[in-house]
Amino acid sequence: MRQQTYYEAYLDDFDKIVVYLSRNSYGGSSNRFYVKDDDGNIYNLLIQSVETTQNNYTKYTLLLNEELEIGKEYYVVHQHARAVILQYSAIVKTQRFDDMFYYDGADLGYTYNNKYTSFALWAPCASRVKLEIAKNNVTYTYEMQRTEKGVFRYSVLENLENATYVYFVRVNGEWKETIDPYGNASIENSRRSAVIDMRKIKVKDYPLPEMKTACDAIIYEVSVRDFTSQKSTGILHRGTFNGFVEENEYTKEKCTGFSYLKSLGITHVQLMPVMDFGSVNEIYPELHYNWGYDPIQYRVPEGSFSIAPQNPYDRIFGLVNLVEECHKAGIRVNLDVVFNHVYDKETHFFENTVPNYYFQMNEQGDFSNGTWCGNDIDSKRKMCAKYIVDTCIYLVKTYHIDGLRFDLMGILDYHLMNEIQQKCKALNPNFMVYGEGWDMPSFLDYRERASIVNSFKMNEVAHFSDRFRDVVKGRTGAHEVNVKGYCSGAVYLIDIMKNVMSGSCTHEGMDPMFANPRNAVNYVECHDNMTSWDKLKECCKEDSKEIRIARHKMMIAAVMFAQGIPFLHSGQEFARSKHGLSNTYEESDDVNKLDYERRNQYQDIVECTKDLIEIRKNHACLRYAEKEEVEENVRFSSIEQQVLLYQCKDSKEVLTIFFNPTNGTFHYEFDQDQTLIYYNKKIEESGCRHLTIVPFSVIVACHKYS
Repeated sequence: MRQQTYYEAYLDDFDKIVVYLSRNSYGGSSNRFYVKDDDGNIYNLLIQSVETTQNNYTKYTLLLNEELEIGKEYYVVHQHARAVILQYSAIVKTQRFDDMFYYDGADLGYTYNNKYTSFALWAPCASRVKLEIAKNNVTYTYEMQRTEKGVFRYSVLENLENATYVYFVRVNGEWKETIDPYGNASIENSRRSAVIDMRKIKVKDYPLPEMKTACDAIIYEVSVRDFTSQKSTGILHRGTFNGFVEENEYTKEKCTGFSYLKSLGITHVQLMPVMDFGSVNEIYPELHYNWGYDPIQYRVPEGSFSIAPQNPYDRIFGLVNLVEECHKAGIRVNLDVVFNHVYDKETHFFENTVPNYYFQMNEQGDFSNGTWCGNDIDSKRKMCAKYIVDTCIYLVKTYHIDGLRFDLMGILDYHLMNEIQQKCKALNPNFMVYGEGWDMPSFLDYRERASIVNSFKMNEVAHFSDRFRDVVKGRTGAHEVNVKGYCSGAVYLIDIMKNVMSGSCTHEGMDPMFANPRNAVNYVECHDNMTSWDKLKECCKEDSKEIRIARHKMMIAAVMFAQGIPFLHSGQEFARSKHGLSNTYEESDDVNKLDYERRNQYQDIVECTKDLIEIRKNHACLRYAEKEEVEENVRFSSIEQQVLLYQCKDSKEVLTIFFNPTNGTFHYEFDQDQTLIYYNKKIEESGCRHLTIVPFSVIVACHKYS
C-alpha cells in the first residue's frame, strides 16, 4: 500500500523510480532527486513526470541513467536533503527480474547429514541475511553469503538434528525475522523452523484397489479435528492425526472414527487443510476452532493435530501414520491445499524474504483481493510457480498422497495447474488434481485463471461443478436459501438435470461446462455453505421429515449415479446439521463435530449411501471418463416432464434410473424384463416389466445382455 507516509520511494523497473511526497511536507514539492548508497556513490535522477494524486500527494516518476545493483541498499534524496529508503517494488514483477533471478536448483531450504547442514534462502532483493540457530539452549548467529541468482548460503559443520532456526533478512531498509519458506519441520505455532533427518520419514506402501480413471474415485471430505472431536467416540487422541486412524474394541463395536470410515466403501478421503495454519493455537487448540484455510507453512503438518506439537517429528509421523493406515484399508488420501492466499501477508515468509514478489500487485502498489483475504498469490511469477510445484512434489514424495484439492483454484493460473498435474501424475499414475474453479475477481487476466470458464485448457484437471450443486439441490447463496433444485422440488429444471447427470460435457439440456466427465466433481454438499439437510429444512418447509429424508437420499443418489467424479461431505450420509449455519469455519467443535449419535439416528440414510456407493462401483457405465463414451452410451427422457429417466449402457448391460422428486405416482412399461437393483434401497427383484414409480423415489433397473 502506497501513500501512507510523508516520503516514499519505489524501484518499479530497472530504470524507473516512483516517489510520493505528501503535500503536507514541503508542499509536496522537489525540483531534483538523486540516489545514494552506503559506499558514497551518487546517481542522478531525471524527473520524467509530476502529478497530484487524490490522496494529497505529489507523484514523481524518475528515470535512472544507470542501473542499480539489485540487492544493495539505496536511498533517494530530494532537494530538501531528506533521504528515504528505496524500496524494491514493482521491479520484482518484471520479466527481466524473473529471468535474472530464477533459480532452478533443488537445494533451497536445508540439506542435512550428521556431519553438516547447508542452508539456502532465495532473497535477491536482500542486502544481508543472517541465520540464527538454536541447539541445546545455545543460540548462534551466522552471516550468510550471497551467491548467484540471489541465493544466500551458509553451512554449519556439525550435527544439527533437532536444532531450530530462523532467518533475519535485511530488505527495504528493515530487518525481518522469518521461518524457512522451504522448511519441512517446525516447533509449535510456527515459531521456528527445525532441522530433521528426512531418512527417518518413511511411508510404507500397501496395494490399493485398481483405479482406471478419476471417475472411479468416490471422494469423502473430512476434517481431521471434526472426525473424532466428539467425546463419545471412544478415541483417546481425539481431533488428531493419531486419533483419526485409532481403533479399539469400542470404536469397532460402536463403529466410530476410522472403523466407521472403513465401513462406508468410499475410495478416497479428502482431508481438509492439514498443513500448518495460523488460526489455532497449537498448544491450546481447544481455545479456538478453525477449518485451517489460513496457511502459514506449506510443507509442515499442522501442530494442533499432533500429540506433541513442540516435537518437530511428531506431527510428521502422525500424518505419515494416517496415510499408511488409510492405504492399508484400501483408501487413498487427497490433501486440501491453500495456495491462493496466506494467513497474514505482513508476517509471512513470502513477504519477509522477497517483498511484493509473491502477491498480485498493480502499478499503483495495490494488492489484489479476489480471495477477500487481501493477498492473492501471484502464480505467474516464476519462483512462485516453482515454489508451488516443488511443494506439491514434496508432498507426494514425502507422504505418498494420492491427490490434491486446490482451494480457490481460480486465483492461480491454468498453466501452473497443468504442470502440477503432469508432474504429480508422473510420480503416481492415479494422482488426482481438482479444485474450486470459481472465477475470482483478482488482478490475474481472466483468460489465464484456472477457473471453470477455462476448464477446456486443463485436460486432466477437475473442477467442482457448481452447476450440479445448484441444479440438484438448489442455490446456496445467503439470500437464496429458499431456491430449490430438481431433487428438492423444482421439476422445471429437469432438462438441466440431464446436463449435470451427463457430467456437463455434452449439449444435453444445456451448453457443456467441461470437456469430459472426468473434469467434473459432482457434489451437493461440502464444508462451505449450509449442509444439504439444513438447506432442505429451509427450502422444503412444507415437506414432512420423511419426505425430506427421501429427497436427501435422492440427492446422494444423483451424486453417485452422475457421470463424473462423486464427492461427499462427511456426515452428509446421516443428514449432518450445523444448526442452519452456512459458514462454520470458526464456530466450535460442538457445531462442527461429526456426530455419531446423529449417525445412529439416521442409520437408514447411511445404509442407503453404502448401497449407492456399491452400485456405482459395480456398474462401469456410471463411470465414463470421456465425452465420447457419454455421447454414445448415455440417454435421457422423462415421464410428463417431471420424472427423469437416465439410461446408461455398456457391452454387458443397460441401467435405467428413475428420479421422481414429486408427490405423484407414475407408471412405466419396459420392453424387456428388468432386474430392480435399487428402489429407495438396495433390492434384488427380477422379471420386472411394469414399474410403479411412487412419490419421492429413486429406482435403478438393470437389463443384462444375453
